[in-house]
Amino acid sequence: MPTSATYASPAAEKTWQDHQLLNEFYPPLSLDTPRRAPMRELISTVLSHRTTHADEELAYDRMLAAFGDWAGVLAAPTAELAHAIRTTRWPDTQAPRIQEILRRIWAERGAFELDFLADWPTEKGMAWLNDMPGIGLKTASLVLLFNFGKPVLPVDTHVHRIAQRVGMIGPKASADKAHQVLLEQLPKDALVLLNFHKHNYWHGQKVCFFTRPDCARCPLKGFCNYYLEHHGPATPEALAATPAHWDTAWGALPH
Repeated sequence: MPTSATYASPAAEKTWQDHQLLNEFYPPLSLDTPRRAPMRELISTVLSHRTTHADEELAYDRMLAAFGDWAGVLAAPTAELAHAIRTTRWPDTQAPRIQEILRRIWAERGAFELDFLADWPTEKGMAWLNDMPGIGLKTASLVLLFNFGKPVLPVDTHVHRIAQRVGMIGPKASADKAHQVLLEQLPKDALVLLNFHKHNYWHGQKVCFFTRPDCARCPLKGFCNYYLEHHGPATPEALAATPAHWDTAWGALPH
């Protein structure tokens, strides 16, 4: 367990300590089985922007129920597609974006599939995905890491918030800047990056809330700038009282 001496650690050391502690606190993950097929991962992540997971899933299911497959989604009247995905935050914006993404994939590949990305260099895959409308660093990184084991790091709002609060990145660093900084601080190992992303994602969902974070439960308190600012140096008693592992009695972890 870190001590108060850890407060003076450089940002890169804090990033590694975060990974080590959360890797013990939350269940470790593997890259053996992607959580979703590549096309599903890509389109679902587009749908997920500023949208709850439940509403994203509902939009995806309604879309495929209404239009059958990716060819049907591409051929659908855009207004009807927007209606099918209406549980997302911006259906009128996302519908034409999804159709343009599908149009470009079909035009370039002759099929609605992304398996070719497994054989491409990481930088080429990132550039190709980022060139699609509505696809930024987070979405491209999720697809490349989760589906193809590429050594990239998705930075969502939870990862970004924790990195700023702990002091892994500067307080004004953007999410795009955080992608670069955190990736430079971690080993270029897809398994490490997967666990760093998911564990910090879970931590933001379950402990390090946007408002009123549950600092008493947090295993990062010994070197967290936010904790120091709001609660003072972590005492030996506070550190000793920190749970060592996630307790399933606190609720199920997010997807």
